[in-house]
This record gives sequence, C-alpha cells and structure tokens, in this order.
Amino acid sequence: MKIFKDLYDYRELLKTNITKDIGGKYKHSFLGILWSFVNPLLQIFVYAFVFQVILKSNIENYAVYLCCGLVPWQYFSSVVLRGAAIMVDNGNIIKKVYFPREILPISLVTSEGVNFLISTIIILGFVIFGGIGLSFNILWYFVIVAIQFVVSIGVAFIVSSLTVYFRDLLHILGILMQLLFYATPIVYAVDSVPANLQWIVKINPMSYLIDGYRNIFYNKVAPDFHGLLIAFIMGVILVGAGYFIFKKLEKGFSEEL
Repeated sequence: MKIFKDLYDYRELLKTNITKDIGGKYKHSFLGILWSFVNPLLQIFVYAFVFQVILKSNIENYAVYLCCGLVPWQYFSSVVLRGAAIMVDNGNIIKKVYFPREILPISLVTSEGVNFLISTIIILGFVIFGGIGLSFNILWYFVIVAIQFVVSIGVAFIVSSLTVYFRDLLHILGILMQLLFYATPIVYAVDSVPANLQWIVKINPMSYLIDGYRNIFYNKVAPDFHGLLIAFIMGVILVGAGYFIFKKLEKGFSEEL
C-alpha cells in the first residue's frame, strides 16, 4: 500500500516528529516528564476518593482496579483530543511543504503511545504495592497495546481530518470524551451496567481493551481473546474508514487551513 511506502520514504521525518513531540510535550514545565506520572496519579486519587470513600464502591482493591482502566484511557483520550488539533496546529507547514499528511496523526499516536508505556509504571506500582502481584499473563500487555494502537490510529485519522473543516469539533469532542469516559467501564464494573444498556459497552472498543488490561494486571489471568478480537476488528475498520476519510478530505487541507 502507498501509505507504507510513504512512511518508509519519510521515516526520518516520522522519527523526528515523534522525538520532538515526546521531548516538547513538557519542555518548559518544572516537573517535565514526571507529569506522565503526576497527572494520572492525581486523577486516580480523586476518582478513588469519590467512588470508594464517598459512594462506597464494593470493588476490592478499588484504586488498583481504577488504575488499570484510567491509565489506558488517558492514552486514548490524549490521542483523540490532541489528534483533533494536529492538522490545524501544523497548518503553516502543511501549506508550505509537501510531505505525506498522515505522518502527523501517526507520529502523534506513536508519541502518546510512548508516554503510555512510561505511565504503565504506575499500574505496575499499584499492582505490586497493592498486594496483587504479577503473573506471566502480563506478557499479553504488548498485544493489547498493539490493538489499542490500531484503534487509536483509526480514530486519529478521522478526527484530525474532520476538524480541518469543522473547527467546532475541537470543542464538541471535549464533551463527547467526557460522556464516553462514563460510558466505558473505568470507574465501575461492567456487570453493574443494566442489561438494556450493555450494547453501549459492546460497541466501544475501549471497553474490551480495558477489560484486557484488568485481566492481566488486576485478575492475573489471560485476557478475553474473543473481546480482543472484536476490538482488533473494530480497529481495522476504523483504520480503513479513517484513512479513506483522511485521503478524501486531504485535498482541501491547504485551502481550509
């Protein structure tokens, strides 16, 4: 496919973008890359306080349970919200220099993926010091991350291209991501969702992925392979549809930016 040839031909640009994004994200902040730990930790403590202390959640080791869902969610959320603005933020470069435009969303998803890998240390810390421990099933982690990467690429293609034409989408996505957060079993158990609303969980690829992370870290069992297969199929569909939309809309990027 042409996309793979373009990525290979412009691999140095791709590598430069990834490195620049990773290094530049916290460049002028006092804590630097430590924000990759501080931000999710603060959210975990807040949600744990609200749902365990105030709302009396009966989930055992709730902070660990929450951590296994919240950290992967932050990766996905960052991809969506930052991905929506990636073409607009690079408008001047797009209008002046030719390069495969898909490099921008792909490099973003990759750099956020690296940040997620670093943030996984938080999950390991909660699992170890929370008394749960580790098992060999943790090796499935890389399979689940790969599937989430595929899903994220597809979503990034869609939101990055649509936002060029519909700038209000930047604001709408912030609201939609909040709704999707509570529609994903992150702060609650999936079996607590009423039967007539289970379809919302089933059409959400992040539900299957978070379940996978929880199985290998929290439950210390192999992930649900059927669920991962569904998530992977959804990811492939998203990449196909997203790339089609991206290439269709790409023709007008220079005029709209």
